[in-house]
Amino acid sequence: MAAREVGGELMREKVTRLFVVAAIAEAVSWAALLAGMAVKYGPPANELGVQVFGPIHGGLFMAYGVLVLAVARLRRWSLLTTGVALACAVPPFATLVFERWARRRGLLETVRTPDREATPVG
Repeated sequence: MAAREVGGELMREKVTRLFVVAAIAEAVSWAALLAGMAVKYGPPANELGVQVFGPIHGGLFMAYGVLVLAVARLRRWSLLTTGVALACAVPPFATLVFERWARRRGLLETVRTPDREATPVG
């Protein structure tokens, strides 16, 4: 296997891992933002949660979107799959659902090649 192919596969694997982390982090930030909103509009009426978790969620939302586009290009996702992945950033926790769906369908798998040739036995 050529060095360029190995480097390309490592890049795909790294970007895919970052995508998975971003999908999970975006969902967690949604939960934190929703909790902050409950505190803001609830009896304590404290805006601190929204002020803290709003920008964090916004940054993770943007990171998820960029990583969707990167993974879609590297993994050659269809336009429909890419659109669904991007749309899943809007409803709370949908990024987790999409990530699991994509994993089950093999859209996030990496092709592993053996490090060395197999030697015949016998």
